[in-house]
Amino acid sequence: MNVECYPITVLPHVSRLYSDYLAMAESAGDSAVRKWFGAEPFAGKWVGRGKPVKDAEALADLLEKQAVEFGAGDAVKANIAKLRAGARAVVTGQQVMLFGGPLLTILKAASAVARAKEATKATGVEHVPVFWMATEDHDLEEVDQVSLLTKTSVEKLSMGLKFPHHAVPAGGVVLEGHIDGLLEQASELLGYAPVCDLLRECYGSQPGNDHGPTLGSAFGRLMTRLFEEQGLIVMDAAGRDFHALGADTLRYAIEHAAELEEALLKRTKELEAAGYHAQVLVNAGASLLFLLSDPQGVGVWDREALRRSPDGVWKAGGRSYSTAELIAILETAPERLSPNALLRPVFQDTLLPTAAYIGGPAEIAYFAQSAVLYEAIFGMGRITPVLPRLSATLLEPAVATVMDKDEVQLPDAMTTAEALAQRLGARAMPIEGKRKLAAVGNAMETELSALTDYLGGMDASLGRAAEVSGSKMRYQMSRLRRMAATFELQKEASLRKHAEAVVLNVFPGEHPQERVIAGVWFVARYGDSLVEKLVGVAENQCPGHVVVRL
Repeated sequence: MNVECYPITVLPHVSRLYSDYLAMAESAGDSAVRKWFGAEPFAGKWVGRGKPVKDAEALADLLEKQAVEFGAGDAVKANIAKLRAGARAVVTGQQVMLFGGPLLTILKAASAVARAKEATKATGVEHVPVFWMATEDHDLEEVDQVSLLTKTSVEKLSMGLKFPHHAVPAGGVVLEGHIDGLLEQASELLGYAPVCDLLRECYGSQPGNDHGPTLGSAFGRLMTRLFEEQGLIVMDAAGRDFHALGADTLRYAIEHAAELEEALLKRTKELEAAGYHAQVLVNAGASLLFLLSDPQGVGVWDREALRRSPDGVWKAGGRSYSTAELIAILETAPERLSPNALLRPVFQDTLLPTAAYIGGPAEIAYFAQSAVLYEAIFGMGRITPVLPRLSATLLEPAVATVMDKDEVQLPDAMTTAEALAQRLGARAMPIEGKRKLAAVGNAMETELSALTDYLGGMDASLGRAAEVSGSKMRYQMSRLRRMAATFELQKEASLRKHAEAVVLNVFPGEHPQERVIAGVWFVARYGDSLVEKLVGVAENQCPGHVVVRL
């Protein structure tokens, strides 16, 4: 297995905030990114952070119960015992997507395992990897899908799940309907590899269970089994007992809503003044909490965002609540209150002895805003360090061979198949043809520039007319280059097929592979050992994006 490291800018649409975060070591000592994030991402200064939680025994009891439900092995149980004894946690997480979701889910977990090993070795204090399942999110359409590759296309599979009412936590949605048929489709696309049996075990109809697994429980079993040897602790904190452990943070968000809102609005202005954007839009009156309510009184629970009016009255789902009523709900049914994306890291670290959080670009951008919540709730200097997940493109041998033959590097492939095909056609053109096109193009540019300047000096309108005519001439010259490249493509039809295969595998649908293609697709091709190999890649800490040649 060969690994190549590229700058993160090889990927499209990387935010300036994320780029500056990755380059924090090169920034000034008083730079904004140093103030907003807990530690430099690659200097190792995060090691040794994290404090034991006051309810380690209760936490371990709950995790042990879930571990049994998820079919965890001895390595997971040993890591839970370490947490009980005072170990720290390296945490990551993801929405509970169908069949594990895209490759980035596995890359996150592999990164958490790698960083936990690093911190344990450096400090002598045990660190364990924890995967936080975001089961309370309610974007069902986003999580009810998985994309698998064929030789010529990306096949998107979906259950077509519908909410029973309005917005409900996605993790609790029962997988009924045609899940078995969907599993058969997936198995066919995965070549009936051993991982297909694991998918059936986790997601399929369960003997003696009329309702089947939930989206959350199936995801939890899958991640637990995929990372069984690495001892990954998979955690669903949506229940009453977990929320009771984190009640102090939820209470603070209720009782100090006005000052937290003010701090977040101030941070938004600071972000914008520094030329960045706020990842989460914060409006006046918005809170950090969601409320589960049953407006019809029939046992159908909606997850509604809580809003707070200037007079201190809270509203959600058409009902109004006083602060005292929300506190009463927290005390009697804490599972009804859940944090939003900005408060979730703080809530998470109320439960866990977090030494660092592993995040993707968007999550890391959240932390620039969440930092003000950490400081308000935990005190100054208690911002949890956030570290970047492994960002990777996995190249199969056949694809790598084609890229090498056609001299295609990863940046070349981050485009459309047609654009890459044109580039390959242009490269295949005879040297003499390339020289003639280049000579004509260069001569045209020189003469056009001189003529436009001359005519513009005579009269401004003549200069503008020359610019318009020049643009038309440049277009025709570009068209001539494309026609010549297309002619070469027609002569050598394999070049277009090569371009289509490379882009399909590396940049499907004009998105990085890691955000589209399912992680289980690669597990099906390369077996359980792939997980440990990716942990090894994550240990090397490329500060950008890696290409892994399988």
